[in-house]
Amino acid sequence: MAKILCVLYPDPVTGYPPEYARDSIPMVEAYPDGQPMPSPATIDFTPGELLGCVSGELGLRKYLEAAGHELVVTSDKDGAEFERHLADAEVVISQPFWPAYLSAERIAKAPNLKLALTAGIGSDHVDLDAAIKSGITVAEVTYSNSISVAEHAVMQILTLVRNFVPSYKWVIEGGWNIADCVERAYDLEGMDVGVIAAGRIGQAVLRRLAPFGVRLHYFDTRRLPLELEQELNLTFHDSVESLVSSVDVVDVHAPLHPSTYHMFDADLLATMRRGSYIVNTARAEIMVRDDVVAALESGRLAGYAGDVWYPQPPAADHPWRTMPHHAMTPHVSGTTLSAQARYAAGAREILEDFFAGSPIRDEYLIVDGGALAGVGAASYTADGKASPGAGA
Repeated sequence: MAKILCVLYPDPVTGYPPEYARDSIPMVEAYPDGQPMPSPATIDFTPGELLGCVSGELGLRKYLEAAGHELVVTSDKDGAEFERHLADAEVVISQPFWPAYLSAERIAKAPNLKLALTAGIGSDHVDLDAAIKSGITVAEVTYSNSISVAEHAVMQILTLVRNFVPSYKWVIEGGWNIADCVERAYDLEGMDVGVIAAGRIGQAVLRRLAPFGVRLHYFDTRRLPLELEQELNLTFHDSVESLVSSVDVVDVHAPLHPSTYHMFDADLLATMRRGSYIVNTARAEIMVRDDVVAALESGRLAGYAGDVWYPQPPAADHPWRTMPHHAMTPHVSGTTLSAQARYAAGAREILEDFFAGSPIRDEYLIVDGGALAGVGAASYTADGKASPGAGA
């Protein structure tokens, strides 16, 4: 019998289960690059259910308990309950939206830990170097919510450029102040839009923006194939500095690593066109928090949006909550009900293989056998940090 510690975000304040807006979700047969969908033996949930919160349990309880395992589900990712159960857990599951940080110190306190599983994409909440040294397998459900994040990013680009949030506020507050709504509203058509890190998410954003009549730019450490550049009429930049000074909208999808940590500081922001916009659904620490606030207050930036914060959840007085001209959301881009059906199924598939002693798909592996493995070998460096420019 194994103990599985699953850390999920809290239930809706109105109670669980919610009253769903739709009776079903569209079923996607394959990912855009042909990667197979998650394929567990079966699932014990209805696609479209709220699975990512505590009561949703990723739909895993029936399966795990039938196999004789112990499942502990909690939202306490930082407190005593998590620490207590971590001490004898064999598997830890969490999501990027509510990450249970597995630092080297925490891993040292978990002698039984064999698998750190991310229900979703992004394993930077796990100290990969410590996982390698401890022989812990790290896996994530690659591609499960990439399109979800891409759609969110496109939505936030349009929200900023069209000045949607202030316009919405006039409606709910009983006003009809059209001039106040449109004094900061523009068309996206004709603008230069740049994507930092053209992995799966970045490419999905580029494809979705191409019909808007924009000029598309990108930076990545690995240049895209020439035929794709020609298809989407992309302009490649060999540095972030070149890209940000050449566009009106910057969309960030790079992972957090030493080369991207606090990359957007006051100096880099000062090189951007006055009135530029930034959308960041990658990691908050790519930005210098207070420099973003200052750039919005000075007018260097016309708007900032995203759904990633540091820490998560942020304090009530976090300045991004009240800075001008923002369209921030909680970290929700990759946890739609549609995405949850995929990453819950993928989490079960990984667990089935793990407990059966069968190989976990290369697409899901980050660390295995004391080394980077699978997709992790292409996305991370030997010190356990993410490769520069690599996007999910």
